[in-house]
Amino acid sequence: MVKPAGRGSVVHRMRTRFWLAFAACVSCQPQASGERQAASAMASHPMDAARSSSVAQSPPPHAAKPTIGAPTVGTNPGHVKDGGALAPLPGHELAAFAEGCFWGAENTFRHVPGVVATAVGYTGGRTSNPTYESVSSHRTGHAETVLIEFDPERVTYAQLLDRFWQSHDPTTKDRQGPDVGDNYRSAIFTFSVAQTRAARASMAAMQRRLARPITTEISPIGHFYVAEGYHQQYDERHGVESCPLPGAGLGI
Repeated sequence: MVKPAGRGSVVHRMRTRFWLAFAACVSCQPQASGERQAASAMASHPMDAARSSSVAQSPPPHAAKPTIGAPTVGTNPGHVKDGGALAPLPGHELAAFAEGCFWGAENTFRHVPGVVATAVGYTGGRTSNPTYESVSSHRTGHAETVLIEFDPERVTYAQLLDRFWQSHDPTTKDRQGPDVGDNYRSAIFTFSVAQTRAARASMAAMQRRLARPITTEISPIGHFYVAEGYHQQYDERHGVESCPLPGAGLGI
């Protein structure tokens, strides 16, 4: 695939190289949870929104290698890549979640049975046709978001909400680990009044289990702009678990 020319592709290459170098550094020895948190803090490179989130530590020799990606899951939820209004297949529904860097977030939901297609993109902002570079400038208001098409007969929206809460920290405003900015905020973008009610009820239930206040935004989805091709199914294509750090969620 030909990467887009210009400064945006340069930023992407810089972030990828930094992330790969960091992954090589932290994967050479086992880490306790405290050490892993320290490593994440070290990843706060001057490149602000850089893809500095680390990869999971190397598993013990006897551990099974984690599955990266889900090739049987589709890549065009709601026909988003066709450019028109979002329209899931008959009997399917759509969901959209922002939980920091969308590379790992997409990989998380691609492993949920009943999810039939995913894509990453930008939504929740005030500009039209945003690019990765413009969103990373923190001037668009858009959040990195994973769009999901799912079969409600196999997985419910409530179950997707549970996975959302478990796979990131919703108590850190505009931040997941070392990735800082409003594009990394926690947000639920809903497609119906029923989804909005379910999301608010789920958040209230989760708040009762947490000491710190949840900062997650809940709002009806606006226009969803599909991200550049090199972001789609990133973990699956590269064979790595990338940002957000696997296991960095609340774990409850």
